[in-house]
Amino acid sequence: MDAVWINGELRPTVDATVSVFDHGLTVGDGVFETMKTVVDASGEPHAFALGRHLRRLRRSAAVLALDVPPPDDELRAAVAAVLVANPGAGRVRITVTGGIGPLGSDRGDHPPTVFIGSSPATTWPATTDVVVVPWRRNERSAVAGAKTTSYAENVVALAAAHERGASEALLCNTAGLLCEGTGSNVFVGREGRLLTPPLRSGCLAGITRELVLEVVDVVEADLTPDDLRTADEAFLTSSTRDVHPVRAVDGQPLPSAPGPLTAAAASAFAARAAASPDP
Repeated sequence: MDAVWINGELRPTVDATVSVFDHGLTVGDGVFETMKTVVDASGEPHAFALGRHLRRLRRSAAVLALDVPPPDDELRAAVAAVLVANPGAGRVRITVTGGIGPLGSDRGDHPPTVFIGSSPATTWPATTDVVVVPWRRNERSAVAGAKTTSYAENVVALAAAHERGASEALLCNTAGLLCEGTGSNVFVGREGRLLTPPLRSGCLAGITRELVLEVVDVVEADLTPDDLRTADEAFLTSSTRDVHPVRAVDGQPLPSAPGPLTAAAASAFAARAAASPDP
């Protein structure tokens, strides 16, 4: 990509730098949002559901007691500038870190670093395979439900999924209940009902998850990995996957992919997305 926005300026990517002492680099002290880009009838690119993402960005920052200095209108203008400067970008990301700090958990006196960049879209297959990995999400963590830049455990879990031929790793929480993927929420279809783990499980309040809950009937319920493995159908949601049917769990195919509940959810979500870039 040709240009990024960093700390109030649009710069060529080759000239965009942050300090090696940035707290986001040294201790993973930061929050972020990733949005897919959509193009309207006039050819203008937009970050999908930007308003919802900005609200979640500030909620996550509040969990970390992290300031996000630019007001929403400045962030919106910055996102638009990045998309114009990078034609064809498939997704755009806002990252806010604790800024320059000491080599430890304490923050320094420097302002936060605010960065907006874009990249090509991920190309997903029509259906996907998932695996349940042995590591646990801590639903009682100080940052449970916040979208932080501390993604090391996600990197480990996703690598394990790839080794087993899957595109996503699903994690349970400390109670052994199904929680979420490394970058997705999970929905399960059983006996004509659509179910998904509740936020109290420790899962992220996904934007696509939120929209799906608004357009189709979903029951938020505690689920076990076996509920998923024996489901009639299942799908993942994320800002880059939209509604993504699950073909197999732990190497075992589900009865249908997409199943009727998945197809209905995908159709309803697509209609909502087509109605407005910022629903």
